[in-house]
Amino acid sequence: MHDLVIRNGTVVTAADIFAADIGVDGGIVTALAPRLSGRTEIEARGRLVIPGGVDSHCHAEQRMSGGVVNADDLFTATRSAACGGTTTVICFALQPREGRFADIVPEYAQRATRCAVDYAFHLWLRNPSEQVLAEELPALIAAGHRSVKVFMTGKANWLDDLALLRVLAVAREHGALVTVHAENWGIHQFMAERLAAGGFRHPKFHAVLKPAIGEREAVHRIASFAELLDTPIQVFHVSAPEAAAEIEAAQRRGARVHGETCVQYLALSAADLNRPGFEAAKWVFGPAPRGSADRHALWDYLKRGVLDVVTSDHAPVNFDAADGKKRWGEDAPLDQIPNGIPGVETRLSILWSEGVAPGRITPCEFVALSSTNAARTFGLYPRKGTIAIGSDADLVVWDPGRTDRVTNAALHHAVDYTPYEGMVLTGWAETTLLRGEVVHHKGRYLGREGQGQWLPRAAYDWLRPAGRFPSGYDPFGQRVTHPDLQ
Repeated sequence: MHDLVIRNGTVVTAADIFAADIGVDGGIVTALAPRLSGRTEIEARGRLVIPGGVDSHCHAEQRMSGGVVNADDLFTATRSAACGGTTTVICFALQPREGRFADIVPEYAQRATRCAVDYAFHLWLRNPSEQVLAEELPALIAAGHRSVKVFMTGKANWLDDLALLRVLAVAREHGALVTVHAENWGIHQFMAERLAAGGFRHPKFHAVLKPAIGEREAVHRIASFAELLDTPIQVFHVSAPEAAAEIEAAQRRGARVHGETCVQYLALSAADLNRPGFEAAKWVFGPAPRGSADRHALWDYLKRGVLDVVTSDHAPVNFDAADGKKRWGEDAPLDQIPNGIPGVETRLSILWSEGVAPGRITPCEFVALSSTNAARTFGLYPRKGTIAIGSDADLVVWDPGRTDRVTNAALHHAVDYTPYEGMVLTGWAETTLLRGEVVHHKGRYLGREGQGQWLPRAAYDWLRPAGRFPSGYDPFGQRVTHPDLQ
């Protein structure tokens, strides 16, 4: 007799599909077998049972520059995640440009005690001082923060090449994954100047402010750095097939370069920006949405595993607010319109509707892209990302046949719009369980504030370097391996 049994469902993991009841005790999966009995039972006949989603790219209650404010705090964002079938999020601890992580990480940790699902943090590095690289970053990695975010663009975030190399070296030496926003800062500045001079101020021109060639160049550069230092990286929000091609080329050379894309690059395009007036700002996010053909081409890179994680990049900025999209007015220069769209609650349904329903990917691939691969990449597997004996009972009863229209009024975030308003999606989370407790059922949030747990991450084998140095010099072992210099 188990604490809980989910009965008569079809279990889907990244590897298999099979009929089984799921027994849960103490918040852990303890049995997968026919005809189990539980003190509490959930009927899942005609439904799939999938692992809770892992969204490894989610902004909330983040200290931002210039007076722009996240509409979601860490409770409302994670409540929204739970109602969409996501039970683990990785958010960001943003280092002050002129400060230390020690000044901010404890504050983020305190705010996160309100989370409705389990969580971790990426350390968003903006000031790679000698002290930060030598002392603070190694200590935070050892304490369980095993991922670092860096930017290659943006006035307040951009790191130069030498700083990027130093961060990659520290991450390799101490066992952390570097995640990268890869776009060329010089190109963005040049394009902003020329567009302003030409009078192109409408938000729709965001699609040319940040062209795909700038993403392609930056991906090539950071992939080369990762290859030079034999350091695993993940390139965030790959939007363009030519950027994905650079990742694939690096992978073929043996480099540990991995790619993430987001549902907005699979469901939206530059055409969504082509709207009258400032309304187009609702679709301003970075990298910019690409052409329709680019959107379809990304599916091939997902199918081949070049891109292996799909996230939301949930960046909740209100549209009709002085601290949101309208921070600098409706006539703001293109490069000053705050970037970001909400999407943590709709992520799984969009991926199913755009991927599984039309036959682009299988249900197993859906689970891999939305949960399992992110859990592996960020050191959470097999506690998260799968349904197996000993895993957390983060489970979603999934209705693959439900078709419904997205409305912001029905979502559980605190944002005043959704870019997916009116989109008809097939496949929805019917019931979400966090460690064996029902937190969402048929559109109603049933969890509680503070139910989430922090997920400290120990060193994990996925980050193990390959031991190959194309320069002929191992800068970590201080060995010259060049064949002509022996």
